[in-house]
Amino acid sequence: MKRLYLIRHGKSSWSEPGLDDFHRPLNHRGKNDGVAMAKRLAAAGIRPELIVASPAVRTKKTARLMAEGTGFDEDAIQYDKNLYLGSFTYYCRLIATLLEQVDVLFLVGHNNTISELAGHLSGRVLGNVPTCGIVALDYSDTERFSEAAGGGKLMFFWFPKDHGGLPK
Repeated sequence: MKRLYLIRHGKSSWSEPGLDDFHRPLNHRGKNDGVAMAKRLAAAGIRPELIVASPAVRTKKTARLMAEGTGFDEDAIQYDKNLYLGSFTYYCRLIATLLEQVDVLFLVGHNNTISELAGHLSGRVLGNVPTCGIVALDYSDTERFSEAAGGGKLMFFWFPKDHGGLPK
């Protein structure tokens, strides 16, 4: 069972106009959405073997919320500086490497790459993955992760304002 959960960071705060993008924290909604989405994962019995995230402040906090809500050790979260502004190709290479090591991977990153990956890897037109959105892909029918279009079977596409996600 190889499963990949692409998670976009929660809603960030713009309350400090001079703060650079990397250091922007989550706003109140972003924190609440992170808690709610982590609870939703836990209620579905989903627990990661590994969480890898961008080290940007808002992404780190989202990863910590996912860890806390699913019972994953927050100290075991791995941060990869290349996920901040990382390319589609970099994300795919990292995912391929990590899915050789674990069966259930949470990857917490940024748009536009998360949305691009989600649509391409699922082979579905998903559009923009909203903040704190989660796209779950199953690679159980393949020997290993492939970055080919439609390589992963879409299990669900959840986001804070949805009503059950895709597919139905």
